[in-house]
Amino acid sequence: MAVDFKDYEKRMEKALNHLDEEFGAVRAGRANAKVLDRITVEYYGSETPLNGVATISTPDARTLVIQPWDSKLLKDIQKAILVSDLGINPQNDGRVIRLVFPQLTEERRKDLVKQVRKFSEEGKVAMRNIRRDGMDYVKKLKKNSEITEDDQKKAEKDLQDLLDKMIKKVDAALAAKEKELMSI
Repeated sequence: MAVDFKDYEKRMEKALNHLDEEFGAVRAGRANAKVLDRITVEYYGSETPLNGVATISTPDARTLVIQPWDSKLLKDIQKAILVSDLGINPQNDGRVIRLVFPQLTEERRKDLVKQVRKFSEEGKVAMRNIRRDGMDYVKKLKKNSEITEDDQKKAEKDLQDLLDKMIKKVDAALAAKEKELMSI
């Protein structure tokens, strides 16, 4: 009997998608609207994502322009950006907020590379935990005599192969992000 690992594969894919989101939030000296994904603004009594209350555009490679649909939100948006960990000072002209991304210094680039390496390691740990859950499931099946010892060995190898494939994807994503961060 072959053991079905679709659930574990989906969980690993989710971990990979989360890692991509984390990487997207790390700015590489270029304006990217993804860096604002985590910022929320209070709007009619509830925390609303910034892209839910404003139009975000990129007029050039180093600038983001945030144009709220309700001009009363300008100060709240500005305050939310200031308290976030973006490290960029928003410029409010009364109609829109401009975020100008400075050129990254070599030291800042190295700090960002350390940050993305940490994210990738956290992603790998999450995937290893999912593999461990799968191994426990296989051992439980064997203990309950639902599979043979040969099936158990094959299932454990399949699970390890799945993990290896996912970790290669993490390493490829990390290499691409490091290259992006270190390019001037």
